Amino acid sequence: MRTRTSKVFSERREGDKLRRLKKIRESCRANLRRCPNDPVYLHVMGLIECKLGRPLAGMKWLKRSLDVQPNSPDVLCHYALTLMERSKYPEALRALHRAVTINSKHVESFYHLGNALKILGDDDRAMRAYMRVLALNPKHAETLNNLGTLLNDQKRYAAAILFFHRAIVAQPDCLMAYNNIGVSLAALNMLDEAQQFYNHALKQKPDYPEAWNNLGIIFRLRGQFEESANCFRKALTLRPIYAEARNNLGNALKDCGEMDEAILSYRHAVQLRDTGDNHHNLALALMAAGRLQEGWREYEWRWKSNQLASGFRSFAQPLWQGELAKGKTLLLHAEQGFGDTIQFCRYATLAAERGLRIILEVQPPLANLMKSLAGVETVIARGEPLPHFDLHCPLLSLPLVFDTSLETVPARNPYLAAADEAISIWRGRLAEYDDCLKVGLVWAGKPQRHTPDLAATDRRRSMPPEYLTPLADLEDTRFFSLQKAGPAAPAALRFVDHMDQCRDFADTAALIANLDLVISVDTAVAHLAAAIGKPVWLLNRFDTCWRWLRDREDSPWYPSLRIFRQPRPGAWESVVARVREALIDKLSIIVSSGDPSWPPPFLVGTPARIPPHSTSPCMN
Repeated sequence: MRTRTSKVFSERREGDKLRRLKKIRESCRANLRRCPNDPVYLHVMGLIECKLGRPLAGMKWLKRSLDVQPNSPDVLCHYALTLMERSKYPEALRALHRAVTINSKHVESFYHLGNALKILGDDDRAMRAYMRVLALNPKHAETLNNLGTLLNDQKRYAAAILFFHRAIVAQPDCLMAYNNIGVSLAALNMLDEAQQFYNHALKQKPDYPEAWNNLGIIFRLRGQFEESANCFRKALTLRPIYAEARNNLGNALKDCGEMDEAILSYRHAVQLRDTGDNHHNLALALMAAGRLQEGWREYEWRWKSNQLASGFRSFAQPLWQGELAKGKTLLLHAEQGFGDTIQFCRYATLAAERGLRIILEVQPPLANLMKSLAGVETVIARGEPLPHFDLHCPLLSLPLVFDTSLETVPARNPYLAAADEAISIWRGRLAEYDDCLKVGLVWAGKPQRHTPDLAATDRRRSMPPEYLTPLADLEDTRFFSLQKAGPAAPAALRFVDHMDQCRDFADTAALIANLDLVISVDTAVAHLAAAIGKPVWLLNRFDTCWRWLRDREDSPWYPSLRIFRQPRPGAWESVVARVREALIDKLSIIVSSGDPSWPPPFLVGTPARIPPHSTSPCMN
């Protein structure tokens, strides 16, 4: 009832304000009929029309006022604002420069000059304009806030926080500063502190869509996906055409496994704002739903997304798009993580089968391993000089080139291999464990500290090693650490750790070749083991990566891979419990068969039957 009463009073206040403005407008018109060129009334008419939501009419009145008083900084500033509303920034800049030339102490003109320059991407000049405002008025809260946002955009978060604090001190009800300081704190991974500022802003202004959107981001970073989705829905209730919140709602729905709803939300976001980020997120949802061919087309937008734009490489040679080019030399270049390179390098063999000479450029730790890939003529470690080539293609564009669907995924496993000599060396090192089931374990990925989103994803895909303790008492089993970095494993697991002898992925592949099974969270090692044909049990987070699809325990990419999924976010205990049961079941089969040979038959990689994939939302 209190909310409805407040709404009624608010509507009454707005109505009273509108009536007052219209009354003043009529008074000005009456005066202008008597004095058509009075600059004050012309100026006021322009301001009133703008406040009534009629910027074109306001611009005409302000232009007439300027004709009468061309050297008025106030009129020039307000005229510039009407130009900015119509995105006529060069004309607005000329008017604002003229205003500050006439009056070097005109605070409002310097402030809006900074805003216009910021919008045009001229951050250095915008900062100088803002600093001029503060020299004239050190407590100008809007300028302090905008300087903070400028520094936020430059990822200078600690400096931005100082300006937001100054804005709050100057104007305690400056809710924009409370919201924006939360953005800075979230970027510094100080999620609890960021939430406090968002909550303060929402306490003062419950209908603040930006704060609801940003609060939703905090919940998502924590893995609280339902709470996150509810915040984005609240923001959209307040502002239905809020493109960022619509995209973020798609993220939260995808995290919840509601793929159909996520796809609809992303499509709506694209309609509202046609950006690389919105298309990129739509692509990931389509692929997670098994709609690969549509997803690959959208995925080409990745080069215009904030996350991947910096990885785009421009060559003088044309992009290969699958056309016949027999005898030409094609450069295939890795573009993202180690796991992506291992998963998609298989397409180099398909390209070679079309008569192309293949140069494969990869990250240095992968270079030796890639020499085993069929059809590749030359392997180049990234950073080395490139030889002559005629065409190029980034690795993750190749599925589009080959029109890959779920039914046509090239799953010829194994397609990578360790060197025979290295395998033999490792066989000798591990000979003392030949009477045991040799299981490799990976419990954590490489920390991603580039952005809060990547860091949060890594935290969710990685497992505290203590969760593996229930595996410690399994008989006839010996665990081998395949963890290169990260938190140490509990002593109770009695890991054998030779990773200090693995200089690159080729060495790790040779070690894995002598194991019977690899159990791993979603890391490059899981891809490596599956690519060389080793049985892999993937410990997968609830908000799975697109490549592992939904509602299935197998993978069309790797026939020897089995997926153990979290039933809910963070539920590693149940995943490990199911892995323990699966190990016990398989070990009992070996014991009952009386066959002591290794590897046991159940561990030998065989092509998995790929059942039809449903694109319906995952029910949890």
